[in-house]
Parts: sequence; C-alpha cells; structure tokens
Amino acid sequence: MIQLEKIALFVFILVLGSCKTESKQALKTETISFTKEGELAVLSSETDFIKANFDIEIAETEYETQTGLMYRKSMKEDRGMLFIQPTESLQYFYMKNTEIPLDIIYINSGMKIVSFQKNAEPFNENTLPSNAPAKYILEINAGLSDQLGLQVGDSISFSRN
Repeated sequence: MIQLEKIALFVFILVLGSCKTESKQALKTETISFTKEGELAVLSSETDFIKANFDIEIAETEYETQTGLMYRKSMKEDRGMLFIQPTESLQYFYMKNTEIPLDIIYINSGMKIVSFQKNAEPFNENTLPSNAPAKYILEINAGLSDQLGLQVGDSISFSRN
C-alpha cells in the first residue's frame, strides 16, 4: 500500500510539473536611428550642377554592409546610406528585412553612376545586381532617382564628418 502511495505521489509531481504555464515575455525591439556620418552631392554629368544633396550614413564594415537599412521603418527624403566596398566589382544587393522601398544607385571607383535598381520592393530577397562594376552603392528612398533626374554618368562627391 505504501508503495502504491509513493507511485501515486511521483505521478502527481510529474503531472504537476508538466502543467507549467509558459510565461510570455514581450519582445523588446529598439528603433534604429539615423546617424549622420557625412554628406553626399550628386552632380550632373553635363553641367556639374548639383542635382541633390544627402546626409548619409556610411556602411563600410562587413556588419554594416550586411545590415544596411534593414529594420528601419522610414527614412527622410534628404538622407541615404552609402556603402563602400573594398574593391570595384559587380555588386548584388537585396531587400531582405528592409522595410522601406529604395532606389539603389551603383557608382564606380571614378565616382560616376553606372546603374540603378529603382523602386526595390521591401523584403524582396531576389538579387538586384549592378549592370557594371561598382565600388560605391547609394540607397535612397524609392522614386527619388526619377524625381531628381539622376542618370547614368552623373557623378557623386562625399565627405565624412
């Protein structure tokens, strides 16, 4: 009889332990804010007239270039992110975890625009290649390239803070 009581107590403890409720903790995410690290101008290929000025964040390290503008909810129209690659080559970007539509501007080592990927869709994981070797990549809000009249052959200049 005592043996039966011990078994019943053991089963009761097992059942009680398995009834533990899961505590749901709220996942706390931090907003990623813009950090001005420089300024960039886009100049007309025909007149050297400044077509646009942007405050920029600079992505240069492996981590910065892999994360870019991911997880951002919005970006002001006068801002962008400039990626600086270690070497000039064909570039392949995508929009994984990127919540805002972008124009991706590919720029060669001579600081000339060589190609665009316009209106890149948020969260799209298809590759968005450059049409020519590029060392710099500028990401700005979708539609701005057309609105500002940016075109292949225009040049950029930038300075760091």
